Amino acid sequence: MIGLRFDTYDWNGGREAMLRFGPESGPIVIAALPLFEEANRTRQFTCTILRALADHGIGSILPDLPGTGESVVATFDAKLSDQRRAYSELAQQLNAHSYALSIRSGVLLDTDADLAGRWHLASQMGADLIRDLERIRAAVGKSDRGDEYAGNRLSPDMLAELRDAVPCEDGRYRVVRLDTDLRAADATYAGAPLWRRSEPGNDFALAQQLAADIAHWIASCEG
Repeated sequence: MIGLRFDTYDWNGGREAMLRFGPESGPIVIAALPLFEEANRTRQFTCTILRALADHGIGSILPDLPGTGESVVATFDAKLSDQRRAYSELAQQLNAHSYALSIRSGVLLDTDADLAGRWHLASQMGADLIRDLERIRAAVGKSDRGDEYAGNRLSPDMLAELRDAVPCEDGRYRVVRLDTDLRAADATYAGAPLWRRSEPGNDFALAQQLAADIAHWIASCEG
């Protein structure tokens, strides 16, 4: 099985890094981490899912989007519309059926892409993300610092775009949640919400279950 590789992709605004897992032929999964601090808490877990997908014979990509990860774009200069454009242009460049694997507010990033299907874990609306950021800012006593949210300086453009942002539910779409989340879902699994922890974490058992769910769903879509 082909292992982890470092790569890059180009979009209209420049060049960004990405990680590749598994085979490069067949359907390809494009992973989108949650925005801001939740990305750090879930990155290892997401990579574990992608490695498990490789064991199912499914290749995947974890891209840095403008203003995320190791991007040369500063967080304050990032716009949701640019992040969506970069994701969409990456999907367009792939010579394969592309599927989204988006976690939490990551579901707000795949909306404009031409994809064979979207698989969302614990999807979050943009307005809910803004409320979370406001609560965190108030809890640490920094509500008077106008552009800082949970340690990130965010532009008015980014905040305005996020307030109205919703996930795309068109076409082939599957939403999965943890069993403690009572909102509607196609499937639920037992596990801790790693995005709520103060430090990055992992859950190997849950990652294996989710990878199997994704692999089965993609097989049904491809069939």
